[in-house]
Amino acid sequence: MNFNFLSPVPDLVLAHTELLSMQAIGRKLKVHSAQNGIPDLDGVDVAIIGVLENRNDVNYIGEEFQLNEIRKSFYGLFPGSWNTTVADLGDINKGESVEDTYFALKTAVSLLIKKNIIPIILGGSQDLTYANYRAYDNVIPMVNIVNVDSQFNLGDSTKPIKNNSYVGKIILDQPYNLFNYATIGYQTYFNSQEEIDLMDSLYFESYRLGEVSKDITIVEPVLRDANIVSIDLNSVKGAEVSLNQKHSPNGLDGKEICAISRYAGISNKVTSFGIYEYKPSKDDEITSMLVSQMLWYFIEGVNYRVKDDDFSDDRNYQKYITLVESEELVFYKSNKTGRWWIEIPFLNEINNKLKRHTLLPCTHKDYLDACENKVPERWYKAFQKNCI
Repeated sequence: MNFNFLSPVPDLVLAHTELLSMQAIGRKLKVHSAQNGIPDLDGVDVAIIGVLENRNDVNYIGEEFQLNEIRKSFYGLFPGSWNTTVADLGDINKGESVEDTYFALKTAVSLLIKKNIIPIILGGSQDLTYANYRAYDNVIPMVNIVNVDSQFNLGDSTKPIKNNSYVGKIILDQPYNLFNYATIGYQTYFNSQEEIDLMDSLYFESYRLGEVSKDITIVEPVLRDANIVSIDLNSVKGAEVSLNQKHSPNGLDGKEICAISRYAGISNKVTSFGIYEYKPSKDDEITSMLVSQMLWYFIEGVNYRVKDDDFSDDRNYQKYITLVESEELVFYKSNKTGRWWIEIPFLNEINNKLKRHTLLPCTHKDYLDACENKVPERWYKAFQKNCI
């Protein structure tokens, strides 16, 4: 497998690993080192790739960064009782141009997902999500993206791509593979009314910070339905991170961002996971430790994945039918996990995008709302998208 554009994990980090307990993650990883080269990927479930690219950050002023502190923190943690094999493939350095970096990331992600290995991307600026998305062009027909962010990042798609406008490029650039885009933890005052209206008109989903903090479980269904999860570290409140990383006094706290990471890991559909906008500073231990714990919880989630969405055998689920505004809504509840789905009816007369999306993850509350004659919002948006 040709990954010659990846540079090895720095010797500085590997020397630090030698001092760790034999039980630590750093002792159990398959690591790309200068001495041994890229490890054998047979049996690997999750692969970490650093991407040292931040030139499309709107605030970029030429600063370099590295991921050594994150690696040291992560390597020093202890694994759970995992059966998951993890590799660290090292870093993609800045290319001659940003497009070169995008191409290298797209190639790496595409190769990994075709081998059923989940890439974890540790990045500079979040526009790298665009390259991550393009890796799916020849893999699956429609892609769902979840962005954990205080902003929608739709931006002006007629201008060059930046970390605050890459979603506009994803929506408008061919091939058109985006089915659903959802933002978790957005803060209204960071988003123009035009962007909020555009999210609504495209029937994309958005979860305000207050909603998420009140009940973190509401985001589990949308993460269960995601292929790509992209986390902007600026969605975390300033008190939880180090000096350079501080963005806003309000945001998700450490427990919430780790719970979201675990939900992403548990999802059977998530095949790539990225953490972006990392900005090291001299007092950096706290941010690097938070990112390490997010990685830990994501891998923990992957380890506990359960195949509970096989509805071909009626012993695996219970089926519930309710009537809402003369519309028959059909719900399924897994006997294995207790997770819920709702059926989206096919509209035969139109060009149906949803061939693979007939069942939409939902919550038990959606079912209870339907019993009270309320249409679940996720169902309504998916149904409307299917009519467009």
